[in-house]
Order: sequence, then structure tokens, then C-alpha cells
Amino acid sequence: MKIPNRIQPLVDDGLIDDVLQRLKSGKEADVYTVLCGGKIQCAKVYKEATQRSFKQAVQYQEGRKVRNTRNARAMQKGSKFGRKQQEETWQTAEVEALFRLANAGVRVPQPYMCIDGVLLMELVTDAEGAVAPRLSDVTLDEESAIADFNTMIRNIVRMLCVGIVHGDLSEFNVLLDAQGPVIIDLPQAVDAAANNHAESMFERDVNNITEYYGQFAPHLLKTRYAKEIWALYEDGKLTPETPLTGLFVEEVHDVDMDSLIDEIITAEDEYYDRQRAANERDQQYE
Repeated sequence: MKIPNRIQPLVDDGLIDDVLQRLKSGKEADVYTVLCGGKIQCAKVYKEATQRSFKQAVQYQEGRKVRNTRNARAMQKGSKFGRKQQEETWQTAEVEALFRLANAGVRVPQPYMCIDGVLLMELVTDAEGAVAPRLSDVTLDEESAIADFNTMIRNIVRMLCVGIVHGDLSEFNVLLDAQGPVIIDLPQAVDAAANNHAESMFERDVNNITEYYGQFAPHLLKTRYAKEIWALYEDGKLTPETPLTGLFVEEVHDVDMDSLIDEIITAEDEYYDRQRAANERDQQYE
């Protein structure tokens, strides 16, 4: 096939031998199978900001560290240089997340390198060696659904243990290989500790996965893993091996309304007393 313009420099430099086919055109990137040193790999070609349908929303950018203060200032001002730096930060976020997650034992494609907006990584395949399907394209029996759901929950826990929330997790960005689910598409991943939206994103991720597997194993829909896992994380008790139950009970506190009203009345009285005292002082000086 015709070699895409963004991949051509990697072919010229001998990093890629040939482009075999385009696997998909997504909201933030096009994905190709490529031949590298006799081995088939995956090349993810990030789209320019003007071509992406996935917006770099503020909630995803929050908490991301920029090592160079000059770059950070340029990104805040929105200059041409700043926009270029923001693009590079958006792209390298996925590369850094993939390396961290792979090292933590999370099932993600093994990343190799990212050059000029092209990410080279492992091609995830099924038992026959074909490109692994997305979860959205498969039908599972109840036993397989339960097993894969448990695998996903453990991978989500491992992600959170290294401080990463996927932010856009669903059956559309999980592949199914011979060993089970593999998490993909992480350019929007957020820092669990530094992003104020991390908790809501985490809950949405877990609920999306629960709803998908719940189609095949309905009892999973009654679980509350998102709340349970996040509570353990906030308490500093979450590890990759922490036993989970899928249960969570919200803490309920009785409110003493009489005492609350008394406190409000007392605060109002103190406010008006201060106002009267201030007025009296003003009158003394007139």
C-alpha cells in the first residue's frame, strides 16, 4: 500500500521496512500494521489537532507535568510554539503511560519507540495470529465473561496503583487476545493524584467495563468495584493483591438539625453584633 506521509521518514531511516495495511482510523490516530526487521508491528500515527475529533479537554490535561518551564508558559499562552509543545505532550503521555503500565504488569501492548508522532508498539493478535478483535466485536459465554471481567478489574487496580486512570475505558479500547483482555488507547490517561476529575473518570471507566461484561453475566451489574477500589486507594490501602469484594456501603451520618440551626442563628447574631459595633465606631468619629 501507499506509505503514509507521517511514516515515510521512518521508512527512509530504516526503522520500518514496509507498511502492510491500515487497521483502523480512530478519533485521535490512524493505526497500521508495519514490517520492522522481519517482524510485524503496530504503528499508531497521531492526527494533527485540527483533524482529531477527540478534544484535549481541560479535565484530561489537568495535573500533567511539563518538565521545561519555558514550554509550560508557551502552552499556557497558546502560542504556535506552545500548541506544538501541547501536541508533543499529548502524544508522549500515551508512550509514558504504556511503559509504566507494562512495567507494572498491566496487560497493554508493549511500546517500542515514538518518533515524530508515530508510535511503534507490539501488534496484539489472537490465538491464530490474526489481529485481535475489540471487546465490542465479540460475544462471550458467562464463564468467560466472569474470568475476563476479573482480569480487567485486576489490571485497573494495577493501573491505579501506579497512579494512572485510563479516562476513556470501554469495550471499544480493549482487545481480546489468546490470554484475555488487553487495554489500549491511552493518550488521555490522567494522573490519579494530581487530577481533580480522576475519581469520576475512574468510576466511569469501571462502570463501562462492568456494563459490558454484565451483558453476559448479569450478576456483575450489582457489583460496586469502582467505589470500593477508589476508597481503598484514598485510604492508602490499595495494592495489586488487595482482596476485593465488589461491595461498598456508603457512610451515612445522622444530622442533628436542631444543633445545626442553633449554629446558624449564633453565626448570624455574631455577624449583626459586629455590624452594629462597626456602625457605632463610625458614628463616634463623625
